[in-house]
Amino acid sequence: MAEEEGPTIELRQRKKPKSSENKESAKEEKINNTAIPERVPKHILFQRFAKIFIGCLAAVTSGMMYALYLSAYHERKFWFSNRQELEREITFQGDSAIYYSYYKDMLKAPSFERGVYELTHNNKTVSLKTINAVQQMSLYPELIASVLYQATGSNEIIEPVYFYIGIVFGLQGIYVTALFVTSWLMSGTWLAGMLTVAWFIINRFCYLLMSASTYTFMMMWEYSHYLLFLQAISLFLLDSFSLEQSDKVHEVYKIYIFSLFLGYLLQFENSALLVSPLLSFVIALMLAKCLQLNVKKGTFVAKIMKVINFYLVCTLTVTLNIVMKMFVPHKENGHMLKFLEVKFGLNMTKNFTMNWLLCQESLQAPSQEFFLRLTQSSLLPFYILVLITCFFSVIQVIFRRINSGKSLKETITLEDGQIGERPEIIYHVIHTILLGSLAMIIEGLKYLWTPYVCMLAAFGVCSPELWMTLFKWLRLRTVHPVLLALILSMAVPTIIGLSLWKEFFPRLMTELMELQEFYDPDTVELMTWIKRQAPVAAVFAGSPQLMGVIKLCTGWMVTSLPLYNDDDLLKRNENIYQIYSKRPAEDIYKILTSYKANYLIVEDAICNEVGTMRGCRVKDLLDIANGHAVCEEGDKITYSKHGRFCREVKINYSPYVNYFTRVYWNRSYFVYKINTVISFQS
Repeated sequence: MAEEEGPTIELRQRKKPKSSENKESAKEEKINNTAIPERVPKHILFQRFAKIFIGCLAAVTSGMMYALYLSAYHERKFWFSNRQELEREITFQGDSAIYYSYYKDMLKAPSFERGVYELTHNNKTVSLKTINAVQQMSLYPELIASVLYQATGSNEIIEPVYFYIGIVFGLQGIYVTALFVTSWLMSGTWLAGMLTVAWFIINRFCYLLMSASTYTFMMMWEYSHYLLFLQAISLFLLDSFSLEQSDKVHEVYKIYIFSLFLGYLLQFENSALLVSPLLSFVIALMLAKCLQLNVKKGTFVAKIMKVINFYLVCTLTVTLNIVMKMFVPHKENGHMLKFLEVKFGLNMTKNFTMNWLLCQESLQAPSQEFFLRLTQSSLLPFYILVLITCFFSVIQVIFRRINSGKSLKETITLEDGQIGERPEIIYHVIHTILLGSLAMIIEGLKYLWTPYVCMLAAFGVCSPELWMTLFKWLRLRTVHPVLLALILSMAVPTIIGLSLWKEFFPRLMTELMELQEFYDPDTVELMTWIKRQAPVAAVFAGSPQLMGVIKLCTGWMVTSLPLYNDDDLLKRNENIYQIYSKRPAEDIYKILTSYKANYLIVEDAICNEVGTMRGCRVKDLLDIANGHAVCEEGDKITYSKHGRFCREVKINYSPYVNYFTRVYWNRSYFVYKINTVISFQS
């Protein structure tokens, strides 16, 4: 009888009390059965407080020191404080020049409202095109920076450019502090945070890449929902294997939905967020949760339901995303999908834009130099050790969870040697594998993955649980494993820290002491000539990178911008790049006049480009796209009877002189006025 009544009693205890009286009695019973905790001695409280205080102080100090280091390195690299305003602005390259130019426009506006209106209805940047710059370029950081600059009275103390780059360095300092705290919370010791910061600084990226990551990898980054999609996948896998409380996971999903719709409203009804895979995935998860049956854990039926649930979520996600795209008007980045097809070898193309993107260093697979640098600092070996240990421990936990149906342990002791029992470890392992897989395909994503590598490696070597997990697998018996794990968790990071200090600290000091020279007089002369000689209403045509600098330094209108998230701008870039192809003067003239261009700038560095990866020079890509060169065996080649335009136009003979008149030149740039009345002089 007792054996038969056992399950019944267990089921009754799982039921929630219906009435308020039952709830009160349940609370009283729980209170009575709970042992009253003993009062913690004062010296233990003091130790805890001291540990937290020192850790927080170290975290904040690390962030501040890193921000100061970046500021000093930037000053030494560009001699920033010793240059004129024009020379300072030239140091902003590519899309960073465009972002800073809009920050300047906001400061020049008579009011904040007027400045925002001019940015959202901008027709002074790209010829024949009115753009919503705030939406298209996610200019919220620039808007906030301009408000802070004026509201804090900084305009009376500091120049706008110093305030702007100061915010950039400050955000990087906050980022380092966050890495410190994350590693500290995972390992339980702030020594792991110090090691994370050391590895991160040694394996940092160049300044421009870090600046670009600050502009883009904020919450206002237009592609942020793709990264959140990876996080949602990691949480979904945790929930699928019952490795985390389902209610907590679904609370995060609700935050995702709220953030997406709030972003949709604040980003001028950005339809890209509604058709994003993140929204479809989260809605599918919510629907699947509503359809789940309350099945007893561990049963065969429960396991089958898990498989069905997994299949249901995947199917619903794809279906919802297709339906959303059918009914929600959107401008999908079709060029990105085509790029991925070509990147993975699913398609071949001669399209200039696609091949040009494939040739960009940031969109290629990581180089051997990247892995060599990570190995020299001992980061990569320890990361692999930590990742493999955590991964196989997680696999053990998952299989044990599937076979037994038992949930994760609420309290894990060091003697257990099961680091994979901790949900936060499982999440970070899944997340770092997903980010690492992307970084192995596209090098530009390493700035997302490398900080994770630093944090996870530092956590692992400072965690006694990881060493204990290894010892349990090795069945170590000669030395007490717990004692050895505690010793190694302190000794290994200390040895690593000392070796890094001895080898890399002198290098960092050398970087800060070395005065690097940034000397670009040709660009300075070009910008000076434009500001002095060109009409205010003039429109300039040239490479997108140079057009970004012209927009920032002069404010003149241009035909294209170094932005690659708009199909129209990509097509413009491809058409303007034809000035470096083997096409007749008449064709180039028609292209330029179609965009109302008044001046053409030919860059000698692109026209006579050498030393780039084979087949990745701009002129080679143009020849392939125009059929003037062989791409694959069996292709037909069309020989052009015209020379390369950028070279032929310099000779000043007919018909080139009929369409273009050279008005300025130096060693790097040749400026031609586009004739409005064509002169056919022989």
